[in-house]
Amino acid sequence: MIIIMKHPTTPQERDDITQHIAGVRTLLEESGFRATVSQGVDLAVVGAVGKLEPEQAEALTHRISAMSGVQSVRRVSTPYKLVSREYRSAPTLIPINGVKVGGNQVVVIAGPCAAESPEQLRQTAAAVKACGAHAFRAGAFKPRSSPYSHQGLGEVGIVLLGQLRIESGLPVVTEITRIDQLSLLVEKADVLQVGMRNMDNYELLRALARTSKPVLLKRNTAASLDQLLQAAEYVVRGNGQVILCLRGIIGLQGLETRAQADLDAIPLLKAKTHLPVIFDPSHAAGRADLVTPLSLAAIAAGADGLIVEVHPDPANAISDNEQQLTFAQFGVLMRGVKAVAAAVGRTV
Repeated sequence: MIIIMKHPTTPQERDDITQHIAGVRTLLEESGFRATVSQGVDLAVVGAVGKLEPEQAEALTHRISAMSGVQSVRRVSTPYKLVSREYRSAPTLIPINGVKVGGNQVVVIAGPCAAESPEQLRQTAAAVKACGAHAFRAGAFKPRSSPYSHQGLGEVGIVLLGQLRIESGLPVVTEITRIDQLSLLVEKADVLQVGMRNMDNYELLRALARTSKPVLLKRNTAASLDQLLQAAEYVVRGNGQVILCLRGIIGLQGLETRAQADLDAIPLLKAKTHLPVIFDPSHAAGRADLVTPLSLAAIAAGADGLIVEVHPDPANAISDNEQQLTFAQFGVLMRGVKAVAAAVGRTV
């Protein structure tokens, strides 16, 4: 349910609107609804999520419509509520160590596919920070399609990332694959990434809803945008700090690319939700030569950020060596990102 409050035009009405909003919120909460207020310069909106029998819901709608200060009431018909633009019109900003994802600044997260050694992590963190990256990414728990592929350093890798976080000053983004990893990751990482394989792991999503850490949620390669938003809804019910990440979908790409870059989904998703949307060009492309062009296209399409794989020696990387950038290539990417961001009125 969305309640639009009347726009105050006089000083007295501006004083009264706070009381009107409080009255609406109290009635909603007494009726068993969860209410959230989104208040801008010209518009105040009360979003409510709950469940009533049709007759009760209709009666509640009429009661709220008759309250002072209420302009209109409408029901939300989408299967997701809290993450919808109807529920909250203003974009949600997710703070990560002083940087806000979802605002005018394009945020770049960069680092290797997998944590391999302390020296590899230190070299990469120093290089990407020097190029202007805002956060560091690396995996310690690596869910792989093949049981014979590198599965990550596990808890040892998380400890290394925790040390790097202190040494480099960069916030750390790393993947969580199981609930029993949560306590360690909450202590050592700044953002918990849910990989595309776990987008439908509802027990994990419920557990993340009980944390206060930002969550980076990746779209499954076979999921629709509505399915991604419903997955985000599981987390947002308890933890509103969710960053959506597009990383390519199954398509007609044949053997040329790892996935079909879902660039069109960026503006579509931003029209549906107030949550930040970032793009992963490394997994969409699966090859280093396409990472920069896809990154620039994503920024032009409205992405709030990028998450890019960078390695000191991609040819000898333990995993995903074909799609990881060298330090020099990442520098070229960042220069391009700054140029495109400036062209569309954003900063980096």
